[in-house]
Amino acid sequence: MKRRHLLFTGPAWCAAAAGFPAFVRHARADNEPRFALGVASGEPTPEGMVLWTRLTGPGLEATDPVPVAWEVAEDEGFSRVVARGTEQAEAAWGHSVHAEPGGLQSGRSYWYRFTALGQRSAVGRTRTAPAPDAAATLRLIIASCQRYDMGYYAAWRHAAAWQPDLILFLGDYIYETASPASGRVRRHAGGLVRTLEDYRARYAQYKSDPDLQAAHACAPWMPIWDDHEVDNDYAALQGQNLQPDFAAQRRAAYQAYWEHMPLPHRLRPDLQAPGGALALFRRADWGRLARLHLLDDRQYRDPQVCPRAGRGGSNTVARRDCPELDLPTRSLLGAEQEHWLAQGWDLDRRWNLLAQQTLMGRWSWSDPQGPARGTYWTDGWDGYPQARQRLLQSLVDRRIANAVVLGGDVHGNYVGDLLLDYDSLWSRVVASEFCGTSITSTNRSPERVVAAHRHNPHMRHARADERGFIAFDISEQALRAELVVVDQIEDVRSGARVAARYAVDPRKPGIQTG
Repeated sequence: MKRRHLLFTGPAWCAAAAGFPAFVRHARADNEPRFALGVASGEPTPEGMVLWTRLTGPGLEATDPVPVAWEVAEDEGFSRVVARGTEQAEAAWGHSVHAEPGGLQSGRSYWYRFTALGQRSAVGRTRTAPAPDAAATLRLIIASCQRYDMGYYAAWRHAAAWQPDLILFLGDYIYETASPASGRVRRHAGGLVRTLEDYRARYAQYKSDPDLQAAHACAPWMPIWDDHEVDNDYAALQGQNLQPDFAAQRRAAYQAYWEHMPLPHRLRPDLQAPGGALALFRRADWGRLARLHLLDDRQYRDPQVCPRAGRGGSNTVARRDCPELDLPTRSLLGAEQEHWLAQGWDLDRRWNLLAQQTLMGRWSWSDPQGPARGTYWTDGWDGYPQARQRLLQSLVDRRIANAVVLGGDVHGNYVGDLLLDYDSLWSRVVASEFCGTSITSTNRSPERVVAAHRHNPHMRHARADERGFIAFDISEQALRAELVVVDQIEDVRSGARVAARYAVDPRKPGIQTG
């Protein structure tokens, strides 16, 4: 029986739990409160990775750093420890720990743990990336949008049981908003998040969830952010409500993000820059198999055009009524990041995987050939169509046929072909897209998505009533995707199923039925 099938046969919770290694079933520290937020790893390289935790509990208010020891072993029982060291957990950075062991063997699993203040953390499993010239396969999960008060994280339990090599989190790890007075499965602690202490408390609440901790403990992550880690629909140094103190808010949010993610010290934000500065866009290679490009579509973007009166942020507009949509100078990524991406496509590896925040393919809510010339949401790539055109043209110019775009943000599963010219019935397909649904965040208009699908025939799958993640098995021969959907986000023990399967051939862009 293949490992992933354990998720969906028999009583779903029992089957998933039985598929967990012991360290995942017990990924919370027995000796709370020092490691109450669990452990995590990320940014795997052929020689190492980042190991993360954050100290909790009383007595940490002092400014003196706290020494935290870490160990890496070849076995879960730690009888073969191959690396160890000590990091200083500093109060100025939330007593977070970002250890960076090196000199490890490429392409294999390791186990790790921390010790501090007389207590030991849970054990996590991680892995190194394959050597640059090694043949490889990749079991990959993409996920996004895990609003805590909208549901339980059953999807993360199933993701951990799938035993991935790598998890890409594509944004909206936390939500900065307050919970409404009623109608929520669980509640955000506190109100609207604005200060560093607010953001730290919100991350701590999310990271207290045992299923999220299990997902962090089962595999390395490579995260990117979207807007809710800071402020809904923010653009560069502009908040949604045009708040005058937004630069200070963004600086606090960027600091808290680094404190709570398994990111290296070289990505620690520059708090002296306006609004903070964190160079999150980056690349990673997975042997000869794939190059991963991770983008940042928030920090450098131009503000959204045609906003609602008196506000920043997104709107839904007819193309006829908003000619600014087509201004060629506007960018979602910024000029530097656009150039970096266009120059970095890999001609030698089998796959180019582009991880970014949102839906890239055009999605019109009305007939693009009608009088309104289509109706578009301005926060995503449809609000920056010329920037999208430049990105897709760079694939054509470099003769890249194996690009697969991965996204999140829109709280639905969208699978489709990326076209060079969306206004032509005979347009060339230049890439494939998998925009995954949310872990819990709901969509207010699933019926509207179904109705609009007919205006977007390049989309093979468009469902806004599905919550879960996308799981990929990637080899040199094919990329195979399973859209994993939980039964109920209101049930902490919910089962899950595969809603659809798709495939991509590395020699020819376009979605195939899996």
